[in-house]
Amino acid sequence: MIGEAEIEAVMSVLRSGWLTTGAKAREFEQAFAAALGDGIEAIAVNSATAGLHLAAEACGIGPGDEVLVPTLTFTATASVIRHLGADPVLVDVDRATRTIDLEHAARRLTPRCTAIIPVHFGGFPCDMAAVLDFARRHGLRVIEDAAHVMPGHRSGRAIGAWESDACVFSFYATKPITTGEGGMITTRNPVIAARARMMRSHGLDRDAFDRFRKVGTSWAYDVAAPGFKYNLTDLAAAIGIVQLGRSDDLRSGRQRAAERYLDQLSDLPLDCPAAAPSDSLHSWHLFPIRVHEDAPLTRDDVIAALAAQGIGTSVHYRPLHQMAYWRRYSTFAPDEFPESDRYFAGALSLPLFASMTDGDVDRVAGAVRKLLR
Repeated sequence: MIGEAEIEAVMSVLRSGWLTTGAKAREFEQAFAAALGDGIEAIAVNSATAGLHLAAEACGIGPGDEVLVPTLTFTATASVIRHLGADPVLVDVDRATRTIDLEHAARRLTPRCTAIIPVHFGGFPCDMAAVLDFARRHGLRVIEDAAHVMPGHRSGRAIGAWESDACVFSFYATKPITTGEGGMITTRNPVIAARARMMRSHGLDRDAFDRFRKVGTSWAYDVAAPGFKYNLTDLAAAIGIVQLGRSDDLRSGRQRAAERYLDQLSDLPLDCPAAAPSDSLHSWHLFPIRVHEDAPLTRDDVIAALAAQGIGTSVHYRPLHQMAYWRRYSTFAPDEFPESDRYFAGALSLPLFASMTDGDVDRVAGAVRKLLR
């Protein structure tokens, strides 16, 4: 949801003469960290995938390691682990929240496991106290995949401000706040922050903004490590600063639509997404439902019927263990992920966005009611 303020922010950067990572990116990082609370460092990157890769690399994950990852997630959550030569260990999800099932994670643990990546699915905030307790008991690093959250709280604490080693947000075009493409790493660990900052820009010991604003010293840098090209531009950061300032209003708009859906769909043969606990804040990035096995129509029939009425839907997600690469690569029993399989068989996500009107919600909910009553 882009407005005139975002457009003017981009125009201001274009007029400034500095387009890549510079003052605006730093301003965005500082504002993002401040929004989460004291002691947080934020590192802007060009995607959440890049952020997950940098966070895992900074945590020392590499060949021979295994990392616990929920199977109900986008492939990037697991793919970045493979990029480091380590092995994802897929884990089932909780039936109600669709977040990682820690009891199943305990059964999937091996002596090689060094980290866990909880995913805040659909904007529902994971039980971070439970995740961190699990990690401490098993000696694991914690990297949160918060691509679906901004803002979100659990037990009164902001997602991104817990004691995880790192937390990674997404600013892709469809995410709760957007920069078009982009992401942010947050951490309380200054060593992880410093490593991620260096590795996002080729492993250089000085970034371009620092080099080129000091006349005569732009050539004076060293290569400390074989890094990546993961920096966020000032153009994108300018949009992000405006979006961050609007994040509460954008979330409130999605929540109003979600609550209207919950009210109108509660008596149908489907499961709606769980609301957050009373002391927590759901970001409501998605509104994923599960059509029951005994419903009048299958999930695929509902998708087709809604499409015929001009109502677009999606599916979040086909579990990783059902994907060709992960089937070939991973080791698991045929019935290892019953909850993810059960959810996916009836899963579809209904339209949900901040500017959705009551009439928009009523149109979609009414169409679903006619199909499934």
